[in-house]
Amino acid sequence: MSEQEKMITLVDADGNETLYEILFTFESEDYGKAYILLIPAGSEPEEQVDVLAFSFDPDEDGQAKNAELYDIESEEEWDMVEGVLDAFLNDEKLQ
Repeated sequence: MSEQEKMITLVDADGNETLYEILFTFESEDYGKAYILLIPAGSEPEEQVDVLAFSFDPDEDGQAKNAELYDIESEEEWDMVEGVLDAFLNDEKLQ
């Protein structure tokens, strides 16, 4: 995946565009959904940033580039996403 393919632009309710880097995507068999985790573009590795997480319907290539992003609504689903993020952050082989 090229550097450009690792980026995604989100537009807020006011029409403001913000560029994010795709940290990673994964699928959950338990929830039958694909998920995407994003960090602000240009973040430094040691910098503490908020990670955004959404579910999405992958495009024909399995990517989220042109996909609609959906909010994660249940506490159980958030717990699962946080567990996957923690595993990613604590396993150097995944980074």
